[in-house]
Amino acid sequence: MGPFLVTDVLRMAAAAIRGLLEDPLSSQVWVVIFKFVPMVVFLELPYYAFVLAGVLKYAMERALLPWEEVQYHPSVSCIITCYSEGEDVKLTIRTLAHQIYPGRIQIIPVIDGALVNSHTHRAALEMMDQVMRAPNRELLVLPKWQRGGRVSSLNAGLSVARGEVVMALDGDTSFDNDMVSKAVRHFRDPNVAAVAGCLRVRNWRSSLAAALQGLEYMLAIGVSKTGLSQFNAVNNISGAFGIFRREVLNLIMGWDAGSAEDLDITMRIKNYFGRYRSVRILFDPEVIGHTDAPPTFRGFFKQRLRWDGDLFYIYVRKHLKSFSPSMMGWRNFITVTLGGLYFQIVVPLILLVYTAFSFITLPLGTVFRILLLVYLFYLGVTLVFYLLGLAFVSERPRDDLILGVLLPLFPVFTFASRLWSAAAVIWEMVARGHLDSSMAPWWVLRKGRF
Repeated sequence: MGPFLVTDVLRMAAAAIRGLLEDPLSSQVWVVIFKFVPMVVFLELPYYAFVLAGVLKYAMERALLPWEEVQYHPSVSCIITCYSEGEDVKLTIRTLAHQIYPGRIQIIPVIDGALVNSHTHRAALEMMDQVMRAPNRELLVLPKWQRGGRVSSLNAGLSVARGEVVMALDGDTSFDNDMVSKAVRHFRDPNVAAVAGCLRVRNWRSSLAAALQGLEYMLAIGVSKTGLSQFNAVNNISGAFGIFRREVLNLIMGWDAGSAEDLDITMRIKNYFGRYRSVRILFDPEVIGHTDAPPTFRGFFKQRLRWDGDLFYIYVRKHLKSFSPSMMGWRNFITVTLGGLYFQIVVPLILLVYTAFSFITLPLGTVFRILLLVYLFYLGVTLVFYLLGLAFVSERPRDDLILGVLLPLFPVFTFASRLWSAAAVIWEMVARGHLDSSMAPWWVLRKGRF
């Protein structure tokens, strides 16, 4: 049955290509295209143009106004949330201890559930001598004996942090040795509230699933956030790699309970944008961290079930009142509504219904023609983003050039991810999936306000 289905699908795909070339003006195809084009022209293309304009603006500014070395070395506290990383936490601590940064760095690994995670606790303690030998470095291992979740770890670390700049980092993430110096330079501007770091997939060579995520991180984080940052419209400060001004964290009273704490704190900072127009959240593609992506498609979809369901929880259940120009300002109101609420929640649901309806009501040949046209459109969009990212954003062009061989597969990967996003949104709507998050034990999530 398996080989037959694959052969059948390939045959229909070939027939779709042949039919499209022979009869590009097929009435059935164009009826659907005319339904698809307004959504693309009036909603997606302007957003893509906005991001790409930002990338070009970044490239011009970097060429004309290169960074100047300034003697600005504020103290930095790095809160590392740890749960079951084991020996991997040593790499995170080591890359922070050996930063080429003359200022003081306080490294705070917070071991959640240290009673049962003695391996991670012991591994962090074993780094004490190595860190203390480095000048201006301090290691403070903070065990939380009972597990309380990621948010409680962040707030526990914040309570002992002494740095003017506070970094929220994952226990399995490593960093380039100039990360701190490139991150803190932005805080010379008193209007900068936070900086989103650029994450790359460390294990992209391990499997096809990891490599596709490597390309996704390059496009969705490296390129897209670079463009958005030029207009002060960064969509999210990654939970694995966020840098904050200490005064701002004190103002908003740290992290809030619940899942998706990274998007939550981004939205809470943006709630000040409408009243204080000069406040900014930046993204810097040169501030590099490295993380491992799920090496299998099963692991990928399991991860995205939580991530994408949490989007609905944050945008609709928790922050729906934030969708107001008076709260976020007009620019962020439009970009968050379009790039967040619409693209990440509404579009996957439309895509699911649209695809199911097409297979039910249209001949398979017509469906394949439509899917082929959609594929070609998004392949073109992906190619434009990739080439601009490779030319103007990438700081590892050799690696990203290799990832380019996956471009033909990427629209299919994105399509499958979007359909799965719809399933995650439905799961959150029906069963409140955020209450099953691995980010905190159930008794913590169920005692929260949401």
